[in-house]
Amino acid sequence: MPLPIRNLLVVILLLAALGAQATPRVVQRETARPRVYALTRADDALLEDISRRAFRYFLEQADPQTGLVRDRARTDGSPIASETGRDVASIAATGFGLTALCVAAERRWVAPEEARGRVRATLRFFDERAYQNHGWFYHWMNLRTGERAWRSEVSSIDTALLLGGVLTARQCFREDAEVVRLATRIYERVDFQWMLNGHPTLLSHGWYPERGFIPNRWRDYSEQLMLILLAVGSPTHPVTPAAWRAWERKWITYAGYHYLNAHPPLFIHQYSQAWVDFRGRREGWYPFVNYFENSVKATRAHRQFCIDLSKEFPAYGPDVWGVSASDSAQGYVAWGGPPRDPAIDGTVVPYAAAGSLAFTPDISLAALRALKEKYGEKTYGRYGFADAFNPNTGWVDTDVIGIDQGITLLAAENLRGGLVWRHFMTNAEVTRALDLVGLRKRKN
Repeated sequence: MPLPIRNLLVVILLLAALGAQATPRVVQRETARPRVYALTRADDALLEDISRRAFRYFLEQADPQTGLVRDRARTDGSPIASETGRDVASIAATGFGLTALCVAAERRWVAPEEARGRVRATLRFFDERAYQNHGWFYHWMNLRTGERAWRSEVSSIDTALLLGGVLTARQCFREDAEVVRLATRIYERVDFQWMLNGHPTLLSHGWYPERGFIPNRWRDYSEQLMLILLAVGSPTHPVTPAAWRAWERKWITYAGYHYLNAHPPLFIHQYSQAWVDFRGRREGWYPFVNYFENSVKATRAHRQFCIDLSKEFPAYGPDVWGVSASDSAQGYVAWGGPPRDPAIDGTVVPYAAAGSLAFTPDISLAALRALKEKYGEKTYGRYGFADAFNPNTGWVDTDVIGIDQGITLLAAENLRGGLVWRHFMTNAEVTRALDLVGLRKRKN
């Protein structure tokens, strides 16, 4: 071996050793093979009930003409009473809703023809009627008219979550030429380069008609992973694959788990992976991250974090855990941990455990079963669990939130049979993007 190369290897090894001393880490085996979890009959019955109730939300809280899904509703199924919130729809919830229709069609919760008709109506609305700027849509819209609600932004991440549903439906109903045509047009119209707003790699959070682009950019680990992949894989307005490496990797160690984490809410580990199947894929360059395993570690660390908080909030424990952005007795809070968010008051957020069903079925199923058995009489209703409740004080939310019902349903379905992953990952643009950014299938 030539001397300069040998010297370079020595330098690399020394730097790696210094890095390991600076950031102690527990070495944990990351398997490239998908986990197989044997569901019991009781497990499947629990998941069927939770999933069907979650789907009921998307069936009952969607407008049949626009396909838009309400941002939230009361736990008994009634819409929000206030004039300002009654007919506000979320495009992210609508993306979950499109995916939910695929699940329902294959499980025969509704007739496949009905599900396909609802999908067509939704895609027609977004293709022909909804306001869009360079293909991007407003975060919140009026349920019935599609007009902008709450002076919301044209949102990059919420459009990406909508596209998750659009592209899942394109593959689920691929025999329907109109569904395929509309879904393809909606995706290919999105100008990802425009959302860069002059930056070479980092996308903006969105744009306001009154003041232009939002200064904040997607610059660290978060729910944005699918957004970047859709941008890289776009056949019409792609961004460079360098966008994947451009965002900052921040690491955290808690209870022996070492993982990427930049923000407290657990949902940042869940949303992209409701659609993107990262199992068996690992970056071919340092730090060699397996994103599926990273979310496994984040969930197990979060459970232990809640157990550790039981000294302060006695209701927390091995099977009563979960804090992610949700309602609370003080209003909506983007809380989570570790690290400790000072706002945490003992509230439990059921979708925190449910959204990780595909990552950690053992502890997530145990948590959902315990929450239902211990607190279900007050917290478990028409659409499943209330968005949040506090077993330490007795407070129970009056609402469910569409995106939280959505991540519950999709995670449960991916655990049960991988249906969402199977459809979404047959989009050639997605697998091409994964290859371009260096996340290829690996044997070990």
